[in-house]
Amino acid sequence: MDEDENLPRNANDPLVLLVKQDLDPFSVDELDQRIALLKSEISRCEAKKNFAVTHRASAENLFKR
Repeated sequence: MDEDENLPRNANDPLVLLVKQDLDPFSVDELDQRIALLKSEISRCEAKKNFAVTHRASAENLFKR
């Protein structure tokens, strides 16, 4: 399985650029900061997803026949 298979198709997509970035120049502290930032972004995405799922379920319940 190609590891690029799950990436967005647009080469200029910020996610594509992020995962293809060379990590060699980063210090351990910089990598720790990057990891913390990415974990924070994951939490933000999960919160948005949970809101969307809940909102959709509420809408479906409201419009049930």
